[in-house]
Amino acid sequence: MLVSADILRTHIAYSGWATSRLLTALADLSPEELTRDFQTADRSPLGTMVHIYRAELLWHARFLQQPAPELPPAGLPLSQLTTGVPELQHRMEQWAASLTDESAQQDLAYRDMRGNPWTQPIWQLTLHVVNHATHHRGQVSGFLRSLGRTPPALDLVAYYRQLL
Repeated sequence: MLVSADILRTHIAYSGWATSRLLTALADLSPEELTRDFQTADRSPLGTMVHIYRAELLWHARFLQQPAPELPPAGLPLSQLTTGVPELQHRMEQWAASLTDESAQQDLAYRDMRGNPWTQPIWQLTLHVVNHATHHRGQVSGFLRSLGRTPPALDLVAYYRQLL
């Protein structure tokens, strides 16, 4: 399957746009709402957003073929997340800017969190990172609705529309 570098760049930019919009919405929550336990794997709106951030830090290092970074704590405060996410997004976009259609098809060898070795095409892993964040942003949107809030539009089509 051929997935162009431009498509990957677009989806990385989309993911950053959607995450930024959701972080802005979370800034309106009280500390109690931000850390309310919804009985999911990452527990709370904040915990889920930190999970996305930590995963993207790890994948960024993998894309650069660097050792796994020291990840921030799962209890990272929102203020640090709102400064760290844009910086990481910038680095992801810099990495993606270096992709070519040919390099996007190349395999990347890495180890998962359990140490298992894997080799997969960069395009698959890039779309995985975007999809992973989309899944968890959807959870956070549901948390916001449960708290009586209206989440921002995060759909890919909404991103495409704002590009017009």
